[in-house]
Amino acid sequence: MTLFGEKDINAEACTTGKYVSQGGIEGRVESTGLGVYYGLKELMEDKAFMDKAGLSVGMAGKTFGIQGFGNVGEWAAKFISQDKGIIEVIIEWDCAIYKKGGFKIDDVIAFKNEHKSLKNYPDVTEVTIDNPMRFMTKKVDVLIPAAVEKSVNKANANEIQCKILAEAANGPTTVAAEDILRSKGTIILPDMILNGGGVTVSYFEWLKNLQHVNPGRLTKRWEEKM
Repeated sequence: MTLFGEKDINAEACTTGKYVSQGGIEGRVESTGLGVYYGLKELMEDKAFMDKAGLSVGMAGKTFGIQGFGNVGEWAAKFISQDKGIIEVIIEWDCAIYKKGGFKIDDVIAFKNEHKSLKNYPDVTEVTIDNPMRFMTKKVDVLIPAAVEKSVNKANANEIQCKILAEAANGPTTVAAEDILRSKGTIILPDMILNGGGVTVSYFEWLKNLQHVNPGRLTKRWEEKM
């Protein structure tokens, strides 16, 4: 195998999502989940949007379900709960958990980091291991598919009860499912808008690698001269 470009001054720019010590950028880890939160927050503060969804303005007090508790879902849940959103449903590949009144997300994250699974998380109202995806149909205000494509499909769309479907994964809703959900009045927030936070921060990492200077440094030097 032959490698090219390892001595190129711009080689670091060929990939993003790197460790900061290897040319990465602060904030990349949480950026996609944070973007999901900001996108939802902006729309949920808009009265016309929330009237259409049949909900009161604001994130506080609304119930959320998250499918996929990896990097995107975990950070989105963390920021939403900090804004008093209520995370009642968490769906993973090997189990799904439900808690009426919402989870303490920091506790859930700590448990998963220690045990590598949520199967035995103690503070739940209901848990399923045999068929985690059936919890997609739990009644919540906002459902966030944050893992894989086609998780919302023709087979489950009729049973999904959310008022807002927020696409944090890439292509989580099939065309057939979208038609079904829209016919029921469900509002769908497309992935092209909602999960763009990671791409945005990757862009700034790319610029940093090409410009060979950390963001803000040139601005700081200019301010010092002034």
